[in-house]
Amino acid sequence: MSTTFQAFIEQLRADLAGKLPGQEAQYRMAPQPRAGGERGDLPTTNVRRGGVLVLFYPHCQKLYLPLILRPTYDGVHSGQVGFPGGGYEEDDEDLAATALREAYEEVGVRQAQVTVLGQLSPLYVNASNYLVQPTVGWCATRPNFRIDPYEVAMLLETPLAALQDVSNQHSEPWQLRGRTVQVPFFKIQGQIIWGATAMMLSELLALPVFQ
Repeated sequence: MSTTFQAFIEQLRADLAGKLPGQEAQYRMAPQPRAGGERGDLPTTNVRRGGVLVLFYPHCQKLYLPLILRPTYDGVHSGQVGFPGGGYEEDDEDLAATALREAYEEVGVRQAQVTVLGQLSPLYVNASNYLVQPTVGWCATRPNFRIDPYEVAMLLETPLAALQDVSNQHSEPWQLRGRTVQVPFFKIQGQIIWGATAMMLSELLALPVFQ
């Protein structure tokens, strides 16, 4: 592990092992009122499980996270920005394994490079009926990214500082599923990060290590 960031990584690991900020922090970046449900809505009995990877890595003496822009397709997350990740498969040991497998398939991050530090709170995504488990990892060097163009339209190497900068945090009224909804979002590199991804980032940034 890089000694430059060792204290940060150890504190982040400790934060993830303790009491998480949870739903209260997630909902700071949730559309209000929720499009498709109300605050506190629960997964259905046939909910699907998924995992995403929140991966920190050093680059130019700063901390970065990779986000991806999904291609345009016939689905609810078409053209949206998210973490590398996807659905659980039977061969996956757990949802951390799902996140690592998907990160390799989508952006070429080798599992052997990643140290898993812990997990954030699960988040139910009503629109796609997924219960998503974010796994937080650390890569000691910048990965040699290789995107799968079928699943990734663009890789966004995102500085942590940009997500913490309040000038990159916005809120606007949008029309979603036939009603007006106030939508908080991050705007990074010209891309809008909203919905479930923004909610997961909101919990991440509420951890003590970032205060």
